[in-house]
Amino acid sequence: MTTTIEDPRLAATDATDGGVAARRRTAGLALVALATGAFAIGTTEFVSMGLLPQLARGVGVDIPTAGHVISAYAVGVVVGAPVLAVLGARLPRRGLLLGLMGVILLGNVLTAISPGYGTLMAARFVSGLPHGAFFGVAALVAADLVAPHRRAQAVSLVMTGLTVATLLGVPAATWLGQGMGWRAAYGLVVALAVLTLVLLALLVPRLPADRGASGRTELRALKEPQVLLTALAGAIGFGGMFAIYTYVAPTVTEVAGQREGMVPVYLLAFGLGSVLGTLVGGRLADWSILRSTVIGALAMGVLLAAYAVTSQWLVPGMLTVFLISGSGGVFTIGLQMRLIQVAGKARTLGAALNHSALNAANALGAWLGGLAVAGGLGYPSTAWVGVGLSLLGLVVLGISVALQRRTTRAAAAA
Repeated sequence: MTTTIEDPRLAATDATDGGVAARRRTAGLALVALATGAFAIGTTEFVSMGLLPQLARGVGVDIPTAGHVISAYAVGVVVGAPVLAVLGARLPRRGLLLGLMGVILLGNVLTAISPGYGTLMAARFVSGLPHGAFFGVAALVAADLVAPHRRAQAVSLVMTGLTVATLLGVPAATWLGQGMGWRAAYGLVVALAVLTLVLLALLVPRLPADRGASGRTELRALKEPQVLLTALAGAIGFGGMFAIYTYVAPTVTEVAGQREGMVPVYLLAFGLGSVLGTLVGGRLADWSILRSTVIGALAMGVLLAAYAVTSQWLVPGMLTVFLISGSGGVFTIGLQMRLIQVAGKARTLGAALNHSALNAANALGAWLGGLAVAGGLGYPSTAWVGVGLSLLGLVVLGISVALQRRTTRAAAAA
């Protein structure tokens, strides 16, 4: 069910060529506002990984324990995405986006002023709660603003804000945190959240909620095997990337033997790969959602195995990280579009579940990688943890596809 756009800036311009151009400009500006929100969220999600040693020293814990702060954010996303998607299913889209960004602003203020480890964990949990719902609603808004054959590309443009955060926002915030203290990095996120609130209010059209949606309708999606299997494939398969990314800072300094100042450079390589992979993923998903998802997952597993070897060298390690993040971008866009596709009428929950799944992957990858490191296997062992998770995710995706084909054949026979 496609959302009806009521904003007069769009409704009055549909009939002429000039009106089509105006509609495209308005849609483009709205995508910029949504991508800015994605940039702010991506920066707050990933900057903790680049500042893990500073966070550990700042609150008086070791690095593996500090890694649980990342997991706390991820758990917030996992919990918040389905709950807020269901509660907000019938709310006007722009108002819902503004409310969710307001909570993100609050969570990062609390993070920046946290006096100790316990309060920092709680603040990161709060910061993560609106993450999945924001991206889910933003994906639906983006898809509804463009022609059907460009929906995956529109969604990928919004998601590019997240990947540009890994390219620019996270390295900048990491540099700021290293120079002025880790709290300054989250102060930067607060400023980005304020900017996003202004842009959303000014640039996103007045979009009503889907009147056919309801909390009960959205919750029915959780009974659909395809929805659950696709989300599970993301929660497991994408954990491979987070198994290495969580510990990229100590890997650079202790395994590759580089100075701490090289960590932002590594993060820059990761971010560049994410941006390119997300853009390519949008085009591939418009070609074939399923094939692009499988391609991304396979490539990620192979490259994680390579990283177990290349992480000891500066340039080969950076190149491998670049390729891993690129394949991850293709994988996540495919998952996003597949969840919207298989969720049926529960579009809000389906779109939000992707980010719930990916942050379950964040928590799982960080936790398992931390176990490997704490067990004395060394930081390169996190790559082998990632390989195992990627392969298991592919198995789940294969089960999903096999079940879908069996159901399709049965329906055709009937």
